[in-house]
Amino acid sequence: MTPTILKGACHCGAITFEVETPLEPAVRCNCSLCRRRGAVMSPPFPAARLRILSGESELASYQFNTHVAKHFFCKRCGIYTFHQTRTNPDDWRVNLGCVEGVDAYALEAPVADGASSSVVTRA
Repeated sequence: MTPTILKGACHCGAITFEVETPLEPAVRCNCSLCRRRGAVMSPPFPAARLRILSGESELASYQFNTHVAKHFFCKRCGIYTFHQTRTNPDDWRVNLGCVEGVDAYALEAPVADGASSSVVTRA
């Protein structure tokens, strides 16, 4: 699990970033939001390891359920780029589908049971 500097962007390229994290262990989640967006996420990392290189003003955030996690996406193309986690707000994860040169679907990514820790069950 050696961290490496990865470069990434949203679909339209308005938001670019770099992050220091290993690719694995990657994870998916079965909470109501993750089921819908289908992202493969990086291992957790501290916020200081994520650097937004361009497009910070194009980021929008979405919070739901407990309003602890912050999910960031591009206002132009709608792509989820990264999020601050609910289980530990000091941890962040990046959407590996946004990382240059990475086939996120080729990574082994078990599904975390985020649905069981939801407060609102109808979502």
